[in-house]
Amino acid sequence: MLDSVSAILNALASGDASARQITEQSLEAIAQTDPKINAVTHVAAETALATADDVDRRRAAGQSLGALAGVPIAIKDLICTTDMPTTCASRMLRDFVPPYDATVIRKLRDADAVLIGKTNMDEFAMGASNETSVYGPTRNPWNHDRIPGGSSGGSAATIAAGQVPASLGSDTGGSIRQPASHCGITGLKPTYGRVSRYGLVAFASSLDQIGPMAWSAEDVALLLETIAGYEPRDSTSLDTPVPEYSKAIQSSDLRGIKIGVLRDGLEQDGLDESVRKSVTEAMQVFTDLGAEIVDVQLPHSQYWVPTYYVIAPCEASSNLSRYDGAHYGHRSDADIDPADGPLLSMYRHSRQEGFGSEVKRRIMIGTYALSTGYYDAYYNKALKVRRLIRGDYDAAFQQADLLLGPTAPTSAFALGDKLDDPIQMYLCDLYTVGANLAGIPAISIPAGLDDSGLPIGVQLQAPALEESRLLFAAAAFQSQTQFHQLRPGKP
Repeated sequence: MLDSVSAILNALASGDASARQITEQSLEAIAQTDPKINAVTHVAAETALATADDVDRRRAAGQSLGALAGVPIAIKDLICTTDMPTTCASRMLRDFVPPYDATVIRKLRDADAVLIGKTNMDEFAMGASNETSVYGPTRNPWNHDRIPGGSSGGSAATIAAGQVPASLGSDTGGSIRQPASHCGITGLKPTYGRVSRYGLVAFASSLDQIGPMAWSAEDVALLLETIAGYEPRDSTSLDTPVPEYSKAIQSSDLRGIKIGVLRDGLEQDGLDESVRKSVTEAMQVFTDLGAEIVDVQLPHSQYWVPTYYVIAPCEASSNLSRYDGAHYGHRSDADIDPADGPLLSMYRHSRQEGFGSEVKRRIMIGTYALSTGYYDAYYNKALKVRRLIRGDYDAAFQQADLLLGPTAPTSAFALGDKLDDPIQMYLCDLYTVGANLAGIPAISIPAGLDDSGLPIGVQLQAPALEESRLLFAAAAFQSQTQFHQLRPGKP
């Protein structure tokens, strides 16, 4: 029951299950599986059961209910919630409980969803393996010795482990899609501004985007309908109508759709053969569904990663400057350094103790790139290249309706394998950061297994605000394949 939002909604509507039964099942699954995978940082059992009981009472009374009434949903631990801690998996915010709900949380509450708890993540969303968390690493439910992907690794793992049918993550450079690929689920990064960032603790403000994660495109569409929309308190929010995304997936006829493939990307060094094979086989599935495969070029794709790793750390350096022990975050009790004085000493010790090594690394990179004499050489130049990258996508979408390619270069790698090699870790985002730089929507869908039985995802990208097109194609693919129906430990 916990692997389908639509199945839960049908069971609740027919009376085959109650919201309390579903919630208790979710809480039991967390209690049984989470000691092994460490996907959940906070379990909101009391409030979840209270919400479920309220849904059951109102249903019995014949009152109207929200679109997700009684569905357990997990929330990435950087989205503000008034009744749960929001820690960003960092010592800096270890005990922080926000005074307000994020817009997406308010929308989920209005939809009568059951918020089951918060999920583990890379600290301040900085990482590709979910190993930088102050709570310790999350493990992949398919193989506990492998990473689940990052930074939304907990949000992906909690679904793959059967704890909840859906979750929310955030995606700055691939942090929804990459863990979705590694955990064998479906994950969507919406158009920048399609889902409000109000109440999202910022990593890189021009790149971050909240998005839904679930087993299928059908369930992702249901969540996106709920959380998308304009927020006047968010200057980056787009004031455009929200389509009925669930209606976009009713057909599997892709005739007339052109899907572009970046052939050079399939020859990239470091791309695992099993991933290349999955993309090639996905091309055939789309062809069988009536789509036309065409070759496209993204001339500046080789600059995606270096451009991203200038812009993102620069914005992180600015956003995280507020965490100094005085205004926000952990305050050190260390002795005052006479040479610094009490204020500077407190700042320095608080940030030294509160941030982990990866966060410190990115702050230093960003601060350097923004410093006098280097701003034009690095940050300003990266912004110019970003404009060229967006132009590449605009030209590609003149030739194709969608773009198809790998989500990640490999399947899930071993825990600790890249932790001491930041460059190799950053290259995990090789195929995903382009969509964030361009602000366009992208989705990862399960498309195969490697030789060791680990999931592989492929990525579809679309023009801005064309989430319906993405979901339509993803659902059509899933109507002809069973990869999204595979579960860890089950044949």
